[in-house]
This record gives sequence, C-alpha cells and structure tokens, in this order.
Amino acid sequence: MKKSFTRVLVLILALLVLQSLVACAGKEPATSPDATASNGQAESSYKDTLIWAQGADVTSLDPHQGKETPAVEVSCQIFDTLVTIDPETGEIIPQIAESWEQKDAQTYVFKIRQGIKFHDGSDLTAEDVKFSLDRACNSAAVSYIVNFIEGVTVDDEYTVTVKTNAPYAPALRNLAIPFAAIVPKAAVEADEDAFIQHPIGSGPYTFVEWKQGDHISLKAFDDYYAGKAATENLTMKVIPETSQRTIALETGEIDLAYDLAVNDIPKVNDNDKLTVFEVPSLSCWYISMNMNKEPFNNPLVREALSMAIDRQTIIDTINAGSGQPADAIIAPAVFGYYSTGVPEYDTAKAKELLVEAGYPDGFSTTLWVNDNQSRIEMCSAIQAMLQDIGIECKLEVLEFGSFISRTTNGEHDMAYFGWTTSSGDADYTYYSLEHSTQQGAAGNRSFIADPELDALIEEARSSTDESVRKDLYKDIAIKLDEINNNIPVFYSSINVGANKKVEGFVMDLNGYHDLYQVKIAK
Repeated sequence: MKKSFTRVLVLILALLVLQSLVACAGKEPATSPDATASNGQAESSYKDTLIWAQGADVTSLDPHQGKETPAVEVSCQIFDTLVTIDPETGEIIPQIAESWEQKDAQTYVFKIRQGIKFHDGSDLTAEDVKFSLDRACNSAAVSYIVNFIEGVTVDDEYTVTVKTNAPYAPALRNLAIPFAAIVPKAAVEADEDAFIQHPIGSGPYTFVEWKQGDHISLKAFDDYYAGKAATENLTMKVIPETSQRTIALETGEIDLAYDLAVNDIPKVNDNDKLTVFEVPSLSCWYISMNMNKEPFNNPLVREALSMAIDRQTIIDTINAGSGQPADAIIAPAVFGYYSTGVPEYDTAKAKELLVEAGYPDGFSTTLWVNDNQSRIEMCSAIQAMLQDIGIECKLEVLEFGSFISRTTNGEHDMAYFGWTTSSGDADYTYYSLEHSTQQGAAGNRSFIADPELDALIEEARSSTDESVRKDLYKDIAIKLDEINNNIPVFYSSINVGANKKVEGFVMDLNGYHDLYQVKIAK
C-alpha cells in the first residue's frame, strides 16, 4: 500500500469520523408531536411509523449481551449511555451524565442528570449507573469495553466515581459505546429474565413487541429527557436477502434498507424516489482460524492461507469495487492503525509453505459463515481460491445466532467475521480479538494466546501518551502480520438505502444508526 495513498485515505476517513461517528449519540430535543415543522407544515404531514429492514434479527435486546450490530441497531434506540459522542465534532459530550471531572489519571467523577426517567416510570440515579457498569464488567460478552474499571462508587444520589485499574486513554470513549448502556437496577434485580424479554431503558423509544425472525416494534417515550422523538413508532423488519430488502424499499414497504448489496446501489440511486447514504466504515472483514485445531496451530499453514486470497479480485468482482484490501484487523481511520502492507497474492509461494508445513497434498477443512447472501458469496470466492492451493474447503452456512454461539464455543475450523472498531481506538479491537483473556464471546475466536502480544496490548491500553501508544500499536501490527491468526480481507463502506421522503437521517460509521430525529413525509 503506497504511503501517500494511505495518508490521503486516513485524512478523508478522519474527517468523516468527526462528522459521523456516533453510537446513538447527540440527542438534541426533537420537534414536539403537536408542534409545527420549520417549513410551516403541520406534524400530521409526516408518517407516524418509520420502518427499516436489516439483514439479521437481534441476538439479544439486553445491551450487556447483544453486542452484534443487528442487535445494537435496535437496542440503541431503547437505551442511553453515560456519555456520548458529538456527531459534529467527534468530542465526548454529556448524555445521562450532565458533567464529569477527571480528578487524576485513574479517577473520574460523574454528575448524573436529574429528572431522567426509565420507561417503567422510575427515576434514574447513581445506583443504576453503578449497577449497570458493574453488570457490564461481569458480562462475558461485553466486559472487554469496560474492564478498565477497577470499581464504581456511589457518592450521593446523583454522583458516581469511576476508578480505573490503570491509566486508560479511551475510557470516556468506551463509556459512549452502546454496550455500556445504563439499565434500571430494580427491574433487572427483580426479574432479569423479564427484563431481557421486555427491555426497559431510558432512551427515546420503548419496547413494544419482538416477533423473532420477523420484526420488532418500538414506541416513542413521552418522558424522554431530551424531548419526544420525531416519529411515534419504529418497526424493524428482518429481511435476510439483500435483494429482497432492495425490493421492499422500491415498493415502499420500508423506508430504510440497511446494508444494500453493492450491485443494487446504482439501481437504487437511479430511482428518483430513492437515495443511498454511503460512507467508509470502521469495519474489517476477516477470516478467523481456530488455533486450537490442526492444522491452524501451524504458522506456515496460516501464512499460506493468507497468501492464497486475492483480496483485490474479491473486491472488484464480488463486491463491485466497493472497499479496500485489508492489511490489518483495524481500519485506516482507527487511532493506532499501522500499515504492514497487504499480503502478496502468490499461490506458488502458498503451496511451497504448505509443503514446508507438512501438507504437500493440502488438507480438508470447513469455513463457516452466517446466512447473509453477500457474505456467502464472499466466502464462495475464498473457497475457490483455497482450492487452487490444494485445500478442500467446505462452506457451511449457519443462522446468525447459531453462528455466534458455536464460534464462541470454538467449534469452527475457520469462520468469516466482520468487526467494527466502535470506539475508533485500536484497543477496542486488539484487546478483544487478540488478547488471551478474551477468548470466545468477547471476540477472540482464533483463540490466540501469545504472552508477548498480551504484554504489548496491555502496555498500549494503559499508556496516556499518544506517541507511545502509536509506537506500541505499530509493534502489535507487525507481530500480528507475522502470526496470521486472523486473515484481514477487506475494509468495507457502509450504506443505507432510503426513501427520499426520509428527513434527518445521519449515517453512523458503526452501523448504529440513531433514529431519534428521523421522520418521513407522507
């Protein structure tokens, strides 16, 4: 990868991050339901229901469990976080906490906004904040984003102190991630199963119904602290087939279609009633090889597989030219990215490595992917490329929930994943995907356990000196390029197809699109 190209790309993506990086962020007061719009039209000129479609159902509406993007796309409408990110400046701004003070390198004091109500009518207090952060810390699924916390103490009804176990530069940014949402202590303690089935938050929308595999319904919360949402009802429809999401958008069945097939983007843009929002994302698509299984415990085999994949051809053919070949598990716009260069596509060299590894005739294996058509097509291309070096790779398609649970258990040989660095900081990804303590649900599904790598990751996350951290992340990138436990394939863009009558929609680079101020003209 040429350095000049990389510098330009990073600058472009950084500007986009400043404008768009928001995880259900920046809740400004919305237009009151009985108010008049700025153009003089009465509120009745807008639809009372917004319908969007996404490719998979949620795994859990418990924000401390359902960390996958399809889950957060819904749960971030229901829950708020202690702090959030300003979509205009990229700076940390208040949300549930009206202010905070950093007393020293390891101590943060938060003043909780008074008057915030949960959807059950109870008041949100410091006790709920402590309970929520403790609960997130104890969750196998999301603890990696908050385990920098040593302890949370309640100072009074609306003040909490958060102590970190070491200086941690991205602390506030991690607390803005939807997985650190604040939940009602009393409701969860009274009946956690009931809470999981009928989530209660303090966000702009309340939960109404979840018909699994079909839809989720939400309703605007009358007592939301920043003012009632612009649209009364939200409905999320599950439409796994990308082509069917496009058709639903064209026929008016839905207002927003998340993650259009790249081949459908020109068609949608050519429709005078529709438009496409598209920006570079913070996501990397990659293959994780289970190092607990042979032959993936052999570094020569892992290197051979990486060299057998023609990343640019995959982008040009399967992805219609959308995306960029990946050389690291984090995207160029992420703080701490260092380019080691895209691995050379060389089937002859890959075969030589397999011979050296003791597999002159190749071997048989499986590649798992969830039931998303574009991902299946991507993996079919990878399957054919691996066959070129003598690897018989069976493609196995799993329902999304099963895919997550079974890869968490380490049942896979290889699996195809997408990962978004939600905080915009390298620690979010390197710690969760590469640290030995994070095997399984937290993200490390290659089951790597390298003491030297662990030490580098720990040092980088505890330093507050940006230059020191950048040097450490360079060392980490170089070491991971040598280990090859994960094969980065490409950096994607993120898109949403929309009816042109949709107003107020802003893209989120993580895919956690905030619908609080979105409305649709009739």
